[in-house]
Amino acid sequence: MTVKLAPSILSADFARLAEQIGEAEAAGADWVHVDVMDGHFVPNITIGVPVVRSLRRVTALPLDVHLMIESPDRYIDAFAAEGSDVITVHQEACVHLHRTIERIHELGKKAGVAINPATPVAVLDEILSHVDLVLVMSVNPGFGRQKYISGSGAKVSALARQLAARGLQEIEIEVDGGIDADTAPAVVREGATVLVAGAAVFGGGAVAANLERLRAATQAVER
Repeated sequence: MTVKLAPSILSADFARLAEQIGEAEAAGADWVHVDVMDGHFVPNITIGVPVVRSLRRVTALPLDVHLMIESPDRYIDAFAAEGSDVITVHQEACVHLHRTIERIHELGKKAGVAINPATPVAVLDEILSHVDLVLVMSVNPGFGRQKYISGSGAKVSALARQLAARGLQEIEIEVDGGIDADTAPAVVREGATVLVAGAAVFGGGAVAANLERLRAATQAVER
């Protein structure tokens, strides 16, 4: 299985956002990860629907929209209408998670569920068969450039085993937080299939070289 790389625009230069997305696309990025934060569910405010609309005009890559917000149901339709391809909501933010996932699918989008570092994989037992993606946060959500939380790989491994036992291997396991060429191999070995990387791609130096370095690290251990 080839691991997908999803550069996060949270670490991009917003004055050159279209240019940097273009560089990532040309360098072989698989998805573009869009971190939406509201200052309530997480202690930071980032971007919203207008940025997704603008991104849709400048890239053909799938837009992987991660809603780190309270009451995500209020905004799902708008994000879907403006070009999101994958919409991920937090288990911790949804009162009626199954209904939320159903709505994302009704809108013709892939649906993901995210869990914070302190949330156990077991809370997903009843929703796993209904989603396309599980996002394992390997930092506490809210800010970029955080250090990878050791032990996150064990959670990825537990999730991968559970999916295999239930015949749900087609579900993507995405990992977000502190991912770089040093941390990526371990989570890939544990079963991650999508890696979100912000600072490791956009944090300095050439985007193409950064992505190449990350790709090489994953290819060394891909199954």
